[in-house]
Amino acid sequence: MSLSNDRRQFLCGAALGSLGLVGRLPLVSAEEAKLDSKVVRLDSDVEPLVRLIEETSRDRLLAALFLAGVRNVEPRPSVGFKFHAVLVVNAAHLSSLAAPDAERWLPIFWALDHFKVAQAQNQKERAGWRMPPVKESSLPPARHARKAFVDAMEKWDAEAADVAIASLTRSAGADEVTELLWQYAPRDFRAIGHKAIFAANTRRTLGVIGWQHAEPVLRSLTYAMMSSGSMNPAKSDDPADRPGRKNHELVKEIRETWLEGKPDQAAATELLAMFRQASAEDASKTVVSFLNKGLGVQSIWDAIFAASSELLMRRPGIVSLHSLTTNNALRFAFETSANDETRRWLLLQSASFVTLFRGELASRKETLADVSFDKLEPLATKESGVMGVEEIFADVTKDKSLAARKVLGYLKANPDARLITDAARRLIFRKGSDAHDYKFSAAVLEDYAHVSPGWRDRYIAASVYWLKGSGDKDTDLVRRTRDAMKG
Repeated sequence: MSLSNDRRQFLCGAALGSLGLVGRLPLVSAEEAKLDSKVVRLDSDVEPLVRLIEETSRDRLLAALFLAGVRNVEPRPSVGFKFHAVLVVNAAHLSSLAAPDAERWLPIFWALDHFKVAQAQNQKERAGWRMPPVKESSLPPARHARKAFVDAMEKWDAEAADVAIASLTRSAGADEVTELLWQYAPRDFRAIGHKAIFAANTRRTLGVIGWQHAEPVLRSLTYAMMSSGSMNPAKSDDPADRPGRKNHELVKEIRETWLEGKPDQAAATELLAMFRQASAEDASKTVVSFLNKGLGVQSIWDAIFAASSELLMRRPGIVSLHSLTTNNALRFAFETSANDETRRWLLLQSASFVTLFRGELASRKETLADVSFDKLEPLATKESGVMGVEEIFADVTKDKSLAARKVLGYLKANPDARLITDAARRLIFRKGSDAHDYKFSAAVLEDYAHVSPGWRDRYIAASVYWLKGSGDKDTDLVRRTRDAMKG
């Protein structure tokens, strides 16, 4: 049941007050503070903030949160960690849109809370870094902005790239700039895919809040993309850069009619087996070979998502999780790019990245379970319908492998997965305690529709290895808000 207006207003005030966001508000005149006598009155120190939320459109609130993160949290030395306060905004937005009315506030409030934590962490680790104004005197002329940006990116010159992207953003259209982002954000494997994730989330979020906000966001993204450690990649042959460079050569070997291939699940299964052992270069070469033999692109994406899911099943954790969220970003870039060569390159990068994530697990000496995506056996739930879904998510807390088998068994008897996906979202709202919970669930529940029907059930079954169970603890934010509602 939806919250009443009075209860919703009280909830906003109580929850935001508990986030520590009050006390830094602008002065409000007596006239501005007057309220309709028919509307519940709130405490005077939180009332201005509640009214601001009430009177501001969703896209402007989202813009404020996104831009606050971009201006106040440095995407260095790593694009991950505290910078997830920015990376999670799009996932929180998507989660909010998909939520029931009574729970729609939770993802956004969680993102606000997470931003304040990241801001404090940035103060501690980076001495309160804030994005400085662009050096206007150094901006290249509009007619040279694109070339200046490309030259700076090729040379890994962060200072030149900063002024170039500012000039390009002011003079070029969103699609032109985005095409350049797809060429550079996924070019290296540093930060386990966060550069590609940031680029995709930037394009998605700007599509909601408006291109007029692009300049500071793209400056932050460019700064993040130029993160390379102590060595200039333009003058070295770092393993993190190697696959991207080799794939630029391999795309030339793909037949012109590569988009006209036919799907083949048996071939996708063969590619999945290849991903378990191949090097990044061999994976790309194999994909090129299958494309040239007439295999449809959809089957290649199926194999990529299956291989990423299998990594999660074998070792649930941050590395395997990012194999899925990174390929979600690369799939989005592939779908939105209008450049044929860039699209081919993105597909090969996705193939390479699967093996690089597997290698990252090996380098960390992670123990991998002996399970296979395509060999997961279904197990019927004791109950059907809603009760069966409750049974599954109770098992997610206690035994994820058992829960995964029951998802397969449930979907075999009930082909419609909406009860499962809706329950997964609701549990993230209540129990998601980390940015990765929101990022992962948003990516997986989106890509569920992109996987071929023959593998779709296995894909959602594998996702329970990171999704929340009904027995997991509620987040502190939910508990604080509920306590405030009882007061």
